[in-house]
Amino acid sequence: MPTEKEKMLAGELYQANDPELVAERLRAKTLCHYYNQQPVELDKGVLSELLGYKTDAHIETMFRCDYGYNIKLGRNFYANYNLVVLDCALVTIGDDVFVAPNVVISTAGHPVEAGPRVAGWEFAKPITIGSKVWLGTGVLVMPGVTIGDNAVIGAGSVVTRSIPANSVAVGNPCRVIREVPDAAS
Repeated sequence: MPTEKEKMLAGELYQANDPELVAERLRAKTLCHYYNQQPVELDKGVLSELLGYKTDAHIETMFRCDYGYNIKLGRNFYANYNLVVLDCALVTIGDDVFVAPNVVISTAGHPVEAGPRVAGWEFAKPITIGSKVWLGTGVLVMPGVTIGDNAVIGAGSVVTRSIPANSVAVGNPCRVIREVPDAAS
């Protein structure tokens, strides 16, 4: 029988209050707290411990995540203040990505039906963000979304569906309004 963690990573319904998952979230919460308190010259070690690999990423405080080990960052990643990543499933982010303040990337979801939701059931779907993407201030990226290379997501957008490469997309729900000029550069 699969564990709740295995169900979570497989995209199945799982119990978020499972003791193993609660302990892993507590570890991530503790490391995020340490990361957010560290001087800039020391924060890379804490971030590497949280993610499980060395990274050149720069993430301003306050950074929060559920687990850390499901976040895969490319080279030259920059996130401004108050990034939240609910990484119950894999979050893959390409190279040269810029994230403005107050962005939420959430792989987590709950059943629509009240009974299972109140009983603690959740699901998670992976999120993929390509290279050279810019997420504007206050963007929400929802479960299962892919954002293609060179895309720009406007401030305050709620991304509920995948956005193709070389697109400027805005709104709630987020929709493509035009192509990125000179997408080759």
